[in-house]
Amino acid sequence: MTTLDSSTAWSSATRMVAANRDVLAPIAGVFFFLPGLIGAIFVPAPAVQSGMNEAQMIDAMQSYYAGSLPLLILLSLIPMAGMLTMLVAMIDASRPTIGEAIRRSFRALPAYFAGQLLVALALTPAVLLIVGLLGAVLPAALAVAIAMAVLLWPVMRTMLIGPILASGRERSPIAAIRESMRLTRGNSGRMLAFIGLAGFLFLVVYGLVMMVVGVVLVLVSGGEPQRVLAEAISGVLIAAAYTYFVAILAAIHEQLAGRDTTPASTFG
Repeated sequence: MTTLDSSTAWSSATRMVAANRDVLAPIAGVFFFLPGLIGAIFVPAPAVQSGMNEAQMIDAMQSYYAGSLPLLILLSLIPMAGMLTMLVAMIDASRPTIGEAIRRSFRALPAYFAGQLLVALALTPAVLLIVGLLGAVLPAALAVAIAMAVLLWPVMRTMLIGPILASGRERSPIAAIRESMRLTRGNSGRMLAFIGLAGFLFLVVYGLVMMVVGVVLVLVSGGEPQRVLAEAISGVLIAAAYTYFVAILAAIHEQLAGRDTTPASTFG
């Protein structure tokens, strides 16, 4: 069993991004930025308002998903394909071209989607059970928070499904789940601390940048243009963060799989 070295994984992830930034930027733009911006502009927010009771909130959410579900699924599949494209390029030592990486990502996409769906279906009963048991003695919000915290362990154990499928060593979603469980054995806590710290730093930077952006946009624009500009800037930051997240996953996978984590430019 390999023990994760977070410092080495972070150094490897940053080198992966630096070595391929000229190609990763357009991939992030097409697969991460554009779907996010389209969703923010064209998918209406749920009609949930303050003062609604529980039944009204449920009705509002049901109406939202009934009307927007097809587009939401499409907008979620595109970033999945982008993530797999980046993983193929970062992990494959044969230096595939961008076109080859995209083709391989689309071949792996059904298995990745199935793997994520299987994990979600397996965890949903556990969440409902924990919330039901704790909800009898604790406030509902606290019960849900505890259930989400408990879920972090299985989420970390299955975090490497994407890199495993992108590497081409497994094609079955079930086999990828098993391999992820094997590679992450004894490392879920380290992975949580590593990814959690990276996520926290992003949230701090994101909050500060968007606060400054909000002040500037109030001074120079208003109405719908202001909202679109704010969404665009937010989308750029999120696309950049997601690129580094994908690189972190690739670096963790390569380290736990015992492979070389010192990349050169990986694109042909």
